[in-house]
Amino acid sequence: MGNRLSKIYTRTGDDGSTGLSDGARIAKDSLRIEAIGSVDELNSAIGVLLVNQLDDTSRTTLVRIQHTLFDIGGELSMPGATVIHGERVAWLEQQLDTMNSALQPLQEFILPGGTAAAAACHLARAICRRAERRVHSLCRDSDCNPESLRFLNRLSDLLFVMARHLNQSAGHKDVYWQHERKT
Repeated sequence: MGNRLSKIYTRTGDDGSTGLSDGARIAKDSLRIEAIGSVDELNSAIGVLLVNQLDDTSRTTLVRIQHTLFDIGGELSMPGATVIHGERVAWLEQQLDTMNSALQPLQEFILPGGTAAAAACHLARAICRRAERRVHSLCRDSDCNPESLRFLNRLSDLLFVMARHLNQSAGHKDVYWQHERKT
């Protein structure tokens, strides 16, 4: 493969537009670019999570997820393209079921936090939910791959479970939400 990005700045976006993979130019604040940007932000948040001390299974899972998120971003930048298929969603569900099976059942909502790794995981989960909302908004007006939406939905669930797993592995208990009642 040759040099794909030999020059980083092009000045073509100075007018508030950006280029898609098919060569089309669209506004930087369009639904499509908002969706692509949110998926990119999610991928970056997972990169921050990966700088933490993680078990091999979590690390391997997150790196594979990053590659899939890059594929989703590419898919979104090529209107009508389909890159993500059901096998990736099924794989994510398998990871989720395996990790969740080792955790105690939840008795209440939990507060985000715990270890630095778990807190980063919770933040990635919240960003994932936003990315899912942005892609869903785009899909109302444009053709989108429903498997990408399913992947993002399952990914937020996995990130929640992974945060609990990371806390448990570090010996940190979940902190349950307590509704403040006025007396």
